[in-house]
Amino acid sequence: MMEDTVDHADVKIHPPVLLAIHLAAAYAAKWAIFIPLVLPGAIRNLGFVLVVAGLLLGAAAFVEFYKAHTTLNPHGSVRKLVTSGAYRFTRNPIYLGFVLMLAGFPLFSGTIWGALLVPVMIVNMNSLVIQHEEAYLQKKFGEEYTRYRSSVRRWF
Repeated sequence: MMEDTVDHADVKIHPPVLLAIHLAAAYAAKWAIFIPLVLPGAIRNLGFVLVVAGLLLGAAAFVEFYKAHTTLNPHGSVRKLVTSGAYRFTRNPIYLGFVLMLAGFPLFSGTIWGALLVPVMIVNMNSLVIQHEEAYLQKKFGEEYTRYRSSVRRWF
């Protein structure tokens, strides 16, 4: 029997694609399902702040991966477990950033559909991406990942 030599997480969908699908669904729902709700300027501004926070969180995570000389690609081989920077507070800062953007972009454009889809995206991200990444990291880094996982929350 040949040994399995695959050295990457078996994620079911690329995370940015998952974000794009949920954003598209939010805008499709805005168009297809009329909700007579006018969002005040403060809520739209909150949407902008959420988008910026999501982008900054993703950029901060990217910097940590760059400093560690490892890949962001969930289909790539990870060289090092990243636990610094934003990864001290959440195991998934990029995905948390995606969630903030899913809530923020639609709010900024005047609809609540993105915020309503946040729980759906979290469930989908957990089942289609994160659980597969976590299994891979557990297999690859063993006790080091177990310690990290027990001290840092998955989301926030």
